[in-house]
Amino acid sequence: MRRRRFFAWGLGVAACAAGCGTERATGGVPGLRARFSINPEGRRWTRVGHVFADVARATGYQIGAGTKVTLTGLPALAAAEVNSAQTLLDTTTPLSRLSGDVEVVVVPGDSRFRDFEDFGAQLLARPGQMPLAGGPEGEPDHLLFGLIAKGLGADTRQVDYTGYPSSQEAATALLSGKAKAAAGLLADWRAGIGAGRVRVLAVSSARRVAELDVPTLLESGVRVDFADWVAAFGPLAMPDGAREAAIRMCDDVTGSPAWDAACRSEGWVSIPLSGDDFELWLSSEVERTRAVLRDLGLLDKP
Repeated sequence: MRRRRFFAWGLGVAACAAGCGTERATGGVPGLRARFSINPEGRRWTRVGHVFADVARATGYQIGAGTKVTLTGLPALAAAEVNSAQTLLDTTTPLSRLSGDVEVVVVPGDSRFRDFEDFGAQLLARPGQMPLAGGPEGEPDHLLFGLIAKGLGADTRQVDYTGYPSSQEAATALLSGKAKAAAGLLADWRAGIGAGRVRVLAVSSARRVAELDVPTLLESGVRVDFADWVAAFGPLAMPDGAREAAIRMCDDVTGSPAWDAACRSEGWVSIPLSGDDFELWLSSEVERTRAVLRDLGLLDKP
């Protein structure tokens, strides 16, 4: 199968590696005296908000009333683009990328697609005849299939994708034959994978997932490194001192053994990147998201 090598600016390569150009603080007195209020933007970020706040407390920070830090992520960024709203760069002060959920491409256990090579060949040859499923249109699952199609060299606008409100409904569509493949968070598909109802063809992360004997998209010839990420943001026009203290707090949290342990327990990937480096990466992520939404026909061409 011929593949066009498409480089999607991804986690860890769009900007510098984590920490490049950003002075790391280790929790000195000024940071430890700061008070922060940790606010998940919506229900999907409630769990990571609780974990982040707990680790911050354990690291010595006072969490409650104080400088507002909002946790939000890729779905909010994509929704802003679809709704022609201002981006996170326009409405917040970017502080730090924190963690991400790995996505998987799955097929029914008895699918004729033996591996990603088979699936990719069919998607490349007949994108309009390959019904795909996942979360709502324009959200990470849909974005991932758009990046995969573009990476393969397929006509992205012909991708036949149906979005569902929940992973359970996407699984029902997949197992009933309404879809040939689906994308979603690994955490949401674990039960089906364990029971053998679905098989994983590839994972979206740059590195393989320990418990899955399947390749990454990068190994499969699609230059995509992708995660449903979450990050910390401060208020717009945040004073320099408050921004620096909040970044120091984020660095102390994501650099702690407690955070690494929590990410392993929750099945998240720790992907810290803060300060100016994070803001640079976020700019590229806005452009990548905007481009794939346009390729999928969800945005007007410029």
